[in-house]
Amino acid sequence: MSATKDASASSGPDLKDDADFGSPRVGLFVTCLVDLFRPTIGFAAVKLLENAGCTVEVPISQTCCGQPAFNSGARSDAQAVARRVVAAFDTFDYVVAPSGSCAGMLRRHYPDLLTGDDHWGPRAKDLARRSHELLSFLVDICGVTSMAATYQGTVAYQDSCSSLRDMGVRDQPRDLLQTIEGLTLQEAPEAEACCGFGGTFSVKYGPISADIVGRKADALSSVNPDLILGGDLGCLMNISGKLRREGMDIPVRHAAEVLADMAQDAPICAPDQDGT
Repeated sequence: MSATKDASASSGPDLKDDADFGSPRVGLFVTCLVDLFRPTIGFAAVKLLENAGCTVEVPISQTCCGQPAFNSGARSDAQAVARRVVAAFDTFDYVVAPSGSCAGMLRRHYPDLLTGDDHWGPRAKDLARRSHELLSFLVDICGVTSMAATYQGTVAYQDSCSSLRDMGVRDQPRDLLQTIEGLTLQEAPEAEACCGFGGTFSVKYGPISADIVGRKADALSSVNPDLILGGDLGCLMNISGKLRREGMDIPVRHAAEVLADMAQDAPICAPDQDGT
């Protein structure tokens, strides 16, 4: 099918036309963190997309989205990465990432990075138009309204800055989570506040980042959740690490794992069997 029903790079996603949706060919942008630290999120994303009627492929030539270079001011390096990603995902109806941060890089920053390049500029704009965060794609494009999953317990959902502000993702994950049998969704104070990760921000400004995530950990733990969920692994690793250092034994997972009924493995940043 064509991707003409998809979103423009500037306007956010259009709702799909059910009669024209068909079985879209989706390229899964796995992300570096998912690939290296939490591949179960990628498997959950594939399951969710296939259950929604998509044909899913994972291009082996994909790399980092280039955000660390972009945020560090290394524009030429970010441009080189962007060109490689654009080429890897040229032929798909949609490009979906289980991360608002990486999806936001593709949609919001690639067109600017490659502007003025007659060859890559138009292709970057087209990629941006086809790029989506996973949970918003399921709701806004695929029209998914419920999940055949179960979870017994109270869950707090953490909004990531990139998902919320770059991609407009807020209600979609909550709408899906509230359809899970046994799950109670509890809103934590300041759910939309930054967790302090910010990619290279947490490296450059460690003490500031540590203070921000401390407040985030306190806010999330204040509602006594059985589980903390979110849509960006970087944020979730940051939060989970802080909770563990403070002795708060609250498991943390990517929302896709629970939505796909694949929450059997150890949670994020869980200690190894030897306790380390």
